Amino acid sequence: MKTYRVAIVGTGGIAAFHASNLAQTDNRAELVGACDVDDARLQAFADQHGIPGRYQSLAELLAEAKPDIVHLCTPPMLHIDQAIECLEAGAHVLSEKPPALSLADFDRLSSAESKGGAQFSCVFQHRFGDASTAARSLIGGGDFGRPLVARCDTLWYRPDEYFDLPWRGTWEAEGGGPTMGHGIHQFDLLLHLLGPWEEVTAIASRQARPTSTEDLSAALLQFENGAAATIINSLLSPRETSDIRIDCEFATIELSHLYGYNSNDWAITPAPGHEEQVSGAWSSQPLERGSGHSAQFLAMYEALDAGLPLPAGADSARQTLELAAAIYASAFTGRPVRRGEIVPGHPFYGGMDGEGRGTRALASTSRS
Repeated sequence: MKTYRVAIVGTGGIAAFHASNLAQTDNRAELVGACDVDDARLQAFADQHGIPGRYQSLAELLAEAKPDIVHLCTPPMLHIDQAIECLEAGAHVLSEKPPALSLADFDRLSSAESKGGAQFSCVFQHRFGDASTAARSLIGGGDFGRPLVARCDTLWYRPDEYFDLPWRGTWEAEGGGPTMGHGIHQFDLLLHLLGPWEEVTAIASRQARPTSTEDLSAALLQFENGAAATIINSLLSPRETSDIRIDCEFATIELSHLYGYNSNDWAITPAPGHEEQVSGAWSSQPLERGSGHSAQFLAMYEALDAGLPLPAGADSARQTLELAAAIYASAFTGRPVRRGEIVPGHPFYGGMDGEGRGTRALASTSRS
């Protein structure tokens, strides 16, 4: 098994999670470089994690450290241009969410992947726990039956001072509020479990926080397989939880956690008369590994070893980003939006604000 040369770009808070999780990959990764425009922060981070290569420009890092994989841990507005620069240089990219601030920007990745021969992947670490793998394999099968009803809630709390950083809570830097920057992890997992979505109807509002974006969104989602789901993304919830519930014909599957889960955070409830088949199907699954960055890193290395497409690659990441765009489009136009509707020329293709529609709508309804 190959040991991959890895570099981290951006050395703020999330980079520490990447570095510590890279240390849990059984020597599959060698952390060869780090990059940050703030030299003092860069040096402190590199000293803490024993990183030899220290760079203040991405171009210099790519040329000198020659990483196989670059982890993008920078603010959201930088992700897409940095990803393209890495891909064109032949380095695989693992980008923090959101992968881009618009579908138009995201679609620029295709030519960059072709040019450099490298692949893009987004950090959607909740997909990679054993329990989510088990649930995905059982939903729609004979033991659990087809999915019927679901809910997906990201109920988090961010105080006003969280937005003191000038790039937080803005369309220009984050692309949106909790729909883009917080709930995206949880509804990505919902899509991973239930498959392609078909149509969404949504609302979004700015209830309390000092932002230009929403601090709350709620959506009603229809899936291709017929299941219906609700999604709530909130930064207003003092008791923070992240929850998914899926009711299938013969079983209810529930996950309740906050920023990551273990197998004991999942609960399976059989329908009356189906106790033995449901319990047996669940208990027969491997349920040891929880979610987390290291689980996704290892899955990435395994795919590269085998010459396979990266998990959470560009195609599936785009489906999740498209749902975020559709939630905004529905909220700010007042009508349902279907998958595949937001294409070049659509006002929400070039940005989640819909050419100012979001800003105007939130200004007219804000209670802050």
